[in-house]
Amino acid sequence: MADKLRTQQHLEALQSRYVGTGHADTTKFEWTSNIMRDTYSSLIGHPALLHYTAIGMGEPKEKVRMMMIEKMIQPVGKPPEVQD
Repeated sequence: MADKLRTQQHLEALQSRYVGTGHADTTKFEWTSNIMRDTYSSLIGHPALLHYTAIGMGEPKEKVRMMMIEKMIQPVGKPPEVQD
């Protein structure tokens, strides 16, 4: 029982420290948005990956970087309608 409580407390500490780890109330939309933003951020932050992606897309590196930055605003589309 103590191990289970300790594990739960550790998970809660990680979730409060790192936004992308989610929590019990995280929706599928929020989870996928965080994953896509992390992916774009990683591609932009590693020049070799950005160059590789730009070659694959057949676009200049700077144009691909700007497209990814713009996609980070709404990476998976508009949020779903909230029903009361």
